[in-house]
Amino acid sequence: MRSAGEQGGAKAISVRFFAPPDDLAPCFTTFYRMEVRLPPGEILSDLLQPEWANLRFFKDNPPVAKPLLGGDPVSSRFQATGPSSHPMSFEIGSTTMWGIGLLPLGWARFVQMPADGFADTICDGEHSEAFAKFLPLLDIVDAPGMSPEEEFTAITWFFRELAPMPKDAERILQVHEAMIDPFLLEVGALADTVGLTKRTLERLCARHFGFPPRLLLRRQRMMRSLAAFMLSDSQNWSETIDRHYHDQAHFVHEFHNFMGMSPSQYAQRPHPVLEAFMTERQRVWGSPVQTLDVPRHGDLDEDAG
Repeated sequence: MRSAGEQGGAKAISVRFFAPPDDLAPCFTTFYRMEVRLPPGEILSDLLQPEWANLRFFKDNPPVAKPLLGGDPVSSRFQATGPSSHPMSFEIGSTTMWGIGLLPLGWARFVQMPADGFADTICDGEHSEAFAKFLPLLDIVDAPGMSPEEEFTAITWFFRELAPMPKDAERILQVHEAMIDPFLLEVGALADTVGLTKRTLERLCARHFGFPPRLLLRRQRMMRSLAAFMLSDSQNWSETIDRHYHDQAHFVHEFHNFMGMSPSQYAQRPHPVLEAFMTERQRVWGSPVQTLDVPRHGDLDEDAG
């Protein structure tokens, strides 16, 4: 378990990170418990950045969230998002929540549906056939008198019993591990690194990662720049742009493609939740956003299938 306290100007927000146990480590980014405490009627507005899939469970007063580039808003106590390449806007008031980040292997093991069918989507998990299997987690979140540590233990036991590792677990991990290499920029090089044909790589990425490999590599590059900017004291784009962009114009074009706005427009928006969250995540976890997390091999079940 890793803990985070109040964050500077975002004293309304506290978050605690819990490290997945070794047998679940290849499937998850982190488990985290966040509390937002605001005056009655006050809300915070922010944007979720492009990320892997997430399951979020709220004890009460769930936020309103929707894809920034179009889509219906969702306000339910269980909100499930697929892997994303665009932001998700949200408005949140006082609440307590558990967040669970699913890595591609976690999606393959527990959701067991093609990820590209859920790309850039959010749904009401309480009324979704695809995510109905996770509804018992709401009972854990609602259970009275449990400490955060006891809740975490119950959540991890739930996932242990839910499904075995898929038979291609090692191949999914190999692709993921190669994908986050900042020096690997081309699909052909990625395919060569993992020993797959481009066509096989395309199929595997669509099914388990949600997007074509070329877009995933571009998303990695953009998220390296965005994370560096968010954590920079100077918040100067020219100092944080990934070195593999041809020039600043190339970066601005790519940023707009992913984020739906220019870097300067993004910088002018308040980010009260994300700034607090990313700073603490970097401090206690060593990675500010889940797309930059190194996949951990942990204990792969030899009898997976």
